[in-house]
Amino acid sequence: MPTDIEIEIADAVGQVYYRIDSQIGQYPAKCQECGKCCDFEGYDHRLFVTSCEVIYFAAKLDPDKIKPMPASRCPYNIDGKCTVYPFRFAGCRIFSCKRDKDFQNQLSEQISEKLKNICEEFRLTYRYTDLPIALNKATI
Repeated sequence: MPTDIEIEIADAVGQVYYRIDSQIGQYPAKCQECGKCCDFEGYDHRLFVTSCEVIYFAAKLDPDKIKPMPASRCPYNIDGKCTVYPFRFAGCRIFSCKRDKDFQNQLSEQISEKLKNICEEFRLTYRYTDLPIALNKATI
């Protein structure tokens, strides 16, 4: 059960995610939800998450549903579909193999600043961590 402060952090992160989704919704090339990018090694990219996003994720999921990530494939992608789609991280929301890279980079920069501000507001250590490391620590 999340604490009151974790709920407040989750609410703040949720507002940032809403902003991302609103901006992405205006962009013509939308994610096709094919799941290819969830195989990070196969797609040749890495996903980084912030400390406040991990708190959001843990607050939204049943603690028993947080999975470690022992390989390069996201453990929440099952049969090509994201099983935590409503709770996915900022990087998952922003990235699409169909979108313009400049748009994605600019949005990532804006959102990173907002996530840093959340950490500062709640006196939370800001960490920008590779997803496998973050998930594996969350399941210890």
